[in-house]
Amino acid sequence: MDTQTRQATAAPPTAPAGAKLLASGVERQFISGKSRVHALGPFDLRVADGEFVCLVGPSGCGKSTFLRIVNGLLPPTAGTLDLWLDEGRADTSMVFQDYGVLPWKTVLANVRFGLEMAKVPRREANERAMEWIRRIGLSGFEKAYPATLSGGMRQRVSIARALAVQPQILLMDEPFAAVDAQMRVVLQEVLLKVWEEDRRTVIFVTHSLEEALVLGDRVVVVSARPGRVVSDITVPFGRPRASDVRRTPEFAELHQNVWDVLRDEVQASLAAGTEAS
Repeated sequence: MDTQTRQATAAPPTAPAGAKLLASGVERQFISGKSRVHALGPFDLRVADGEFVCLVGPSGCGKSTFLRIVNGLLPPTAGTLDLWLDEGRADTSMVFQDYGVLPWKTVLANVRFGLEMAKVPRREANERAMEWIRRIGLSGFEKAYPATLSGGMRQRVSIARALAVQPQILLMDEPFAAVDAQMRVVLQEVLLKVWEEDRRTVIFVTHSLEEALVLGDRVVVVSARPGRVVSDITVPFGRPRASDVRRTPEFAELHQNVWDVLRDEVQASLAAGTEAS
């Protein structure tokens, strides 16, 4: 197993038992002119191999910034981020809120795109893309262009593209925020099904506590900016998990308990002038 460290200071190379990711004191500051914004941290998080972890917190608290650090799009200003990865497999893949599909490419070409960038032979790339199109529920739309698809279908294309490269860590940044409430439930069910088939490591950012509790093994509550972990809650509902778990009294009680923690951070964010969304 290969160790990758995205860090500002030295970090130990030895993985804790079962760990896939370990963030220790990760911080990120942004400088614009004479202004300095402390967006994140110190942020500490351990994610086990095959675990589905959801991050919730007020807008502007650094959740998306953390995903971009994990994905290698941003370096941390301080702290260490260690990833323990298997050689020969894609490291990370990311799904964004705004779909990110290429409008001039068909569904098949969009899903195949990451494989082409990885120089996977064309025949294998087509087979893998077609398999994920089937698994995500888009069979029959291989030749369609994004403009002819609903928002929910475009997001399925984005998810299939991310999964087709077989990432060791899947990063999802509010992937269902742009679709209506009914489609959001459908997409949650689709994601539950495909995740439970291979149990890859997922870090999922959402503003919806209900969504976090339906999907996650853990819900990590992040403070108002600069984001820190204020609570790490294990979700007690078993796997495989049906989306109708949300109708149980146990779900309602846990939802209220998490909201009791999150409410203070949302209020602190509003008091500091952070725009809510």
